Amino acid sequence: MDDLQLRVLPLLALLASLLYFFYFQDSPTLFERSDCSLFSYNHYWIISKRIVTPRGVISGAVEVKEEKIVSIVKEEDWHGNLKRGQIIDYGEAVVMPGLIDVHAHLDDPGRTEWEGFPSGTRAAAAGGITTLIDMPLNNFPSTVSAETLKLKIDAAEKNIYVDVGFWGGLVPENAFDANSLEALLSAGALGLKSFMCPSGINDFPMTNSSHIKEGLSILAKYRRPLLVHAEIPQDSESYLEDGENDPRSYSTYLKTRPPSWEEAAIRELLTVSKDTRIGGPAEGAHLHVVHLSDAGSSLQLLKQAKSNGDSVTVETCPHYLAFSAEEIKDGDTRFKCAPPIRDAANKERLWTALLEGDIDMLSSDHSPSAPDLKLFDEGNFLKAWGGISSLQFVLPVTWSHGRQYGVTLEQLALWWSERPAKLAGQDLKGGIAVGNHADITVWEPNVEFELNNDLPVYLKHPSISAYMGSKLSGKVLATFVRGNLVYKEGKHAPAACGAPILAT
Repeated sequence: MDDLQLRVLPLLALLASLLYFFYFQDSPTLFERSDCSLFSYNHYWIISKRIVTPRGVISGAVEVKEEKIVSIVKEEDWHGNLKRGQIIDYGEAVVMPGLIDVHAHLDDPGRTEWEGFPSGTRAAAAGGITTLIDMPLNNFPSTVSAETLKLKIDAAEKNIYVDVGFWGGLVPENAFDANSLEALLSAGALGLKSFMCPSGINDFPMTNSSHIKEGLSILAKYRRPLLVHAEIPQDSESYLEDGENDPRSYSTYLKTRPPSWEEAAIRELLTVSKDTRIGGPAEGAHLHVVHLSDAGSSLQLLKQAKSNGDSVTVETCPHYLAFSAEEIKDGDTRFKCAPPIRDAANKERLWTALLEGDIDMLSSDHSPSAPDLKLFDEGNFLKAWGGISSLQFVLPVTWSHGRQYGVTLEQLALWWSERPAKLAGQDLKGGIAVGNHADITVWEPNVEFELNNDLPVYLKHPSISAYMGSKLSGKVLATFVRGNLVYKEGKHAPAACGAPILAT
């Protein structure tokens, strides 16, 4: 071998290795666990004319590699940026951050005949929800300790199609036990939840402002939120003395939980929420009022607390924005929930508060049960189990009813993704941004469909949902969770590869 060959061969070997490296780095590679996804590549581009980013809606492409978003390119800036690889072109469909539902009851473990992680998370994926935060009650036992949180984490293992985090419970038995609360938070609970009225669950009793004050002092150390069901029972009997109290009439139930229940609870809450102000004894904690129904005095009190510097946020739910008391038919206990759905004028004020920013975000409060607990044959609103079953439908419901108010795609992302991510402490979720998890929903705003028996519904008990029979706009085409295509037009990925989310 002459000198020329000796000099050229190493250069050729180096060139070959560089070509191999760059070719395979840029080439699509298969997922090691392709059963997690309906799309077998871990490096690809999603293209659309309408991509909702924190900086507005763009026409362009989102590059996904492994679990993350690695680049976002506007259409006018492509210039060959879309290298060799897989491209999914969604045309005019909306590409939006996956929804984050911070208020869902999946009832697992212990009451899986009501829902359960597999059915609940399949419904979530079909509805464009990529992250659920599960409530600590309606499962059994309730999640009020590190030990009971482990039961929930174990139940979720390999049974969730989207990412799922967990709220812990603040109840009288642990409120004054700092060690127990700290153990629960250290075990990964994203925050705590309490009720200021009877929850209906025996091992999840109600709290008062003293319990809440203690809970906030512990949460301050962890910089996590306390979510509160804000109703304090007043004298219900006095509301039923006018003689017209047919238990099949929704108006009868409405009288038993008037707005004064919410107002009384929020007044009491605000005696302790001031502790969360900058420099206060619970600075770092945060108070979040769940499922606000009263758009009157209760909302005004919360606005005042915010203006005073209290660390407070508030959510409402699509059923309060979609329905009004006047239209609920006698005996239709699908619509029973707490706080109750109020009148049409109140619904209009809720929309105004949401659009003006006085209500911070939306959640489903998905709260299913076994159908027999709804007492459909009897139709008794006073005795039937409460709770709206809604998980798969919240995106099209919000859009369908919101369009008449001029709701924008950016507002949907704010209410359903960005702000919920912040509440749950999820810095890598809530927006289509470089470095974030590739949690993405793709949907077609103008496609109409009817919720009937011909539509695949993945909830365990579709019949109990108040939305069945509705006509909606906004069909979910695809849902990606950490880069995995977990749902595509009526089909789920073979394996449940969602991740449990634990605070650290």
